[in-house]
Order: sequence, then C-alpha cells, then structure tokens
Amino acid sequence: MAIFWRLRVEARSFVQVSRAGFIGGNSPGTSLKVLRALRDYGPFGAASRIAAIRHGNQIAIHDDFGELTFNEMDQQINRLAKGFRSRGLGEGSTIGILCRNHRMPLIAAFAASRAGISAVWLNTGFSGPQLREVVEREGVELLVHDEEFEELVGERKPGGGRLVCCAGDPAPDRIEDLIAESDPLAPPIPSKPGRIVLLTSGTTGTPKGAPRTEPRSLTIPGAVLERMPMGAGEATIIGPPVFHGTGLMISLLSIGLGSKLVLRRRFDAARLLDDMEEHQVSTVCVVPVMLQRMLAVDDARERDLSSLKAIFCAGSQLPGDAATRTLDTFGEVLYNLYGSTEVSVATLATPADLRADPTCVGRPALGAKVKILNEDGSPVGKGETGTIYVGSVSPFEGYTGGGGKKIVNGLMASGDVGHFDDEGRLHIDGRDDEMIVSGGENVFPHEVEEVISSSPGVAEAVVVGVDDEEFGQRLRAFVVKVPGQEVTADEIRDLVKSNLARYKSPRDVVFLEELPRNPTGKVLKRQLPVD
Repeated sequence: MAIFWRLRVEARSFVQVSRAGFIGGNSPGTSLKVLRALRDYGPFGAASRIAAIRHGNQIAIHDDFGELTFNEMDQQINRLAKGFRSRGLGEGSTIGILCRNHRMPLIAAFAASRAGISAVWLNTGFSGPQLREVVEREGVELLVHDEEFEELVGERKPGGGRLVCCAGDPAPDRIEDLIAESDPLAPPIPSKPGRIVLLTSGTTGTPKGAPRTEPRSLTIPGAVLERMPMGAGEATIIGPPVFHGTGLMISLLSIGLGSKLVLRRRFDAARLLDDMEEHQVSTVCVVPVMLQRMLAVDDARERDLSSLKAIFCAGSQLPGDAATRTLDTFGEVLYNLYGSTEVSVATLATPADLRADPTCVGRPALGAKVKILNEDGSPVGKGETGTIYVGSVSPFEGYTGGGGKKIVNGLMASGDVGHFDDEGRLHIDGRDDEMIVSGGENVFPHEVEEVISSSPGVAEAVVVGVDDEEFGQRLRAFVVKVPGQEVTADEIRDLVKSNLARYKSPRDVVFLEELPRNPTGKVLKRQLPVD
C-alpha cells in the first residue's frame, strides 16, 4: 500500500513540476540532458544545471553586485567545484557557508553538491562561541564567508582554511579568484551528491544540525507548485536569509523554473516593494515579521504590483490579522506554509483557506501525512487538540551529534500542538513546551497573542509564562505599539477578557520598542525580561 501511495505522489509531483515549467516542453535532446542532470546530481544539484540547459542566456540572479545569467552561473559552479577539489576537498568533505543573500552562497552550495561535498548553512547572527561550536560539531573543513564576518571568524577558521566573498581586490583567499583560475568544464560526477545541512532556529539554545539525504524525488517542489502559481521565466524575491529553509526552498524553485532571483544582502520593506515594481515580480518569499513591515510601508497600496501572483510566507506563525490585511492590501495572493527544518513541508494554506479562516495553516501538502495524536500515541477526537505528527518523503536523519524527534508509526513529532477544523484545515495552538499552567488552567500563548494583535494599536505581541507564588505561573504580554497609536495595558486586558476566558488575560503587560528576534524573524523569548 505504501509503495502505491508513493507512486501516486511522485506521479502527481511530476505533473505539477511539468505544468509549472520546471521540466517538460523540451526537444528530445534537451530532455535527455535534463534527465541526465537529475540522475547525476539529484534535484538540488541539478536545479542550476537544468536552468542553464533550458534558459541559458536569461538572467538567473539580480543582486547588489549586478546580474548573472544561468550560463554564467553554471560555469562558475563548475569552476568552484574544481576549485574545492584543488583545495583538498572531496567526496565526504564538508564546507560551511556564512553569507548574507547574494549569488555566492548559492554558487558555493551548488558547487559542493556537484563535487559530492556536504554544505552546512550557517546563521549570520551567530556569536563567536556559537560559530566555533557549530563548525567543530559539523566537521566543517573549509569556511565560505562574507568579508564583513572577518572579525567574527577570527581564529575560528577550520583546518582547510576559508574563502572570502565580497572582498576588495586584491585580498587573500577571495572566492572570486579561485573561481577565475579554475577549469569551467563539469567536474567528475560524484558517487552521490553532498548533503544539505540546515540548522534549527536556535531560539532556545545553539542551533542543531538537521541533515537530510537528498531524495531522488520531485515531491517537495511538487507540493509547493500544486498549491502555488509559480511559473517559468518569471521573477522571485527572497526576503529571508537563504540559509533559512524557507528562503532556500523558494530560491531553488525559482532557479529550477528559470526565473530571475532578486536578492538583497539586507531586508528593507520599502526596498523590497521597489524591487517588486522594478522587476515585475510574480513571487515574494517572506517570514511573518517581514510581511508585517511591508504592510506598514505608507504607500504599499499605491504600488504597481499587477505582476504579483504569490506571497509565500513561512518560518513562524502568521497572525490572523496580518493575513487578512495582506489579502486586503495585495489581493488574493497569500500562501502560508507550515513545516520545519525537521519535518519539511507539512501543510500549505491557499488564499481561499486564509479568507475562510486567517488563523489556519491549510491542509496537508502533497506527500505529507499529518495526524493529531494524544500522549499515548492515539488519534484525538475531531476538533480536539493534541501533538502534531508529520510524515514526509524527506525526513531529516536526526540531529548532528545525536538525538532526534519522537516517532510514532513512522510519523515525526513536530513539537507543536494543534487541531483540525471541520474543513480539514490545520490550526497551530502552540508549542508543546510553551503551555502555561496558571492556577491549574492550561493556556497556550498563541491564542492570547492573536487576540492582542487584533487591536488596531498593536503591531506585535508575544505572551510568556512567569513564576507566580499564588498561581504557579501568570501570563505576561510583551507588546509593540503601532507608531502613532495609543493603547493601554487595561485596554489589552479588557480585550482578552472579552474574547477569551478571564484566566487567559495577562496580569502583566510590558510595552517594548521592538521584540528580540533571530535573523530569520523568530522571537527570542529567552531574551525577554521575565523577572
């Protein structure tokens, strides 16, 4: 039965990627080259090669350094793969990539894959000790990093040295120089492509490595393209860091479709809207906080965004109010994905889903099995809350250094609790480790945050539990006001009381200028004042 299910999933995925223009519509000779690239390099390593075969002279990347065609990118990937080998790296080696959003981290990752080298995507927000710990734990032999991180890297360079991006000329160890002096012919085909190692968000400690062997499957692109109207030869903007799973996935889809990828080293909401107009962008990839900042730009509604077909949002929970305002401002273009580094793609909400219920994360995506289980691993009743378990065609292999997620009947615990509504749409009620027990009552912060965020005077809100002698824990809300708007602590408490049970109203309300976040936009609750 499982085999037949997998065959149906792969067949549907093939139809979706063909419809979007990822493959198909080629001459027999071109089709043969595409299939050979998939065979030799797998879906990740082949994406840039396929784009060069099918869209060679079109613009692949527009970044702060100019433009690059697919043919030029393909040649640089080959040259760098040869350059890695000239530096003593081979199959089974590992590089680390510590870069902001521009062409070089993608070129480095593709080159590593073609050479059978694994690539660890490092967080540009790391402290020195975090960088050292991750580099050592992941066995990084060579570090590719932007020049701006020179001081951070310091003496933490791995034994194989480093390659520096965006460096002035002349400068030692420039990655551009290694590319220029290497052979542009394709490197020998590896016995298997290098692994992609993404890191967990690290909101509660040093991020863990979550490696996964690249599946010989089109299910992940098929799952996104089945719901989202991306097409070939368009333009895509990536807001989040490319080292984030959300940014990397949409970058790869854009490249595979032969679309122009617009990258900026740093996110700026007004600049992103400018780029959307200038490049007639059809797809924008953001995390929720970026979307909220786009909505706050004064002239967002006046922009010519007639080419826009999809705003892809993922990475953390999207407030329902922000979903509704996005649909009202930009049209029926919002798609909200639920997944994680560990479980991959779980559900994907369409604009119709979000109009019907802006707090949902949609229905299970193609190739994903999603179930709600109780503590003993049994399914909960209809509409009841329990732990979310996900099965996918590309599960991660366990954390680097050991450990993993709980598995029940082949499904992996996501770490979240939630429920399905009557229409089969998934709702996230909170993290399973964030439940607050106050006076014997269980409270998940998310529902309280949703209510507070619905106030016109509130830009953002987060709720945590703090120690309380009488109740064990009490709720504390941290609130960021909308500029120019006034809202009081009593108004926030009254709003919650009028929408939820009284015990869910926060005793403490603390106003902040901004919430502490990591580079991917997730709130760092451990940095909030709880004493």
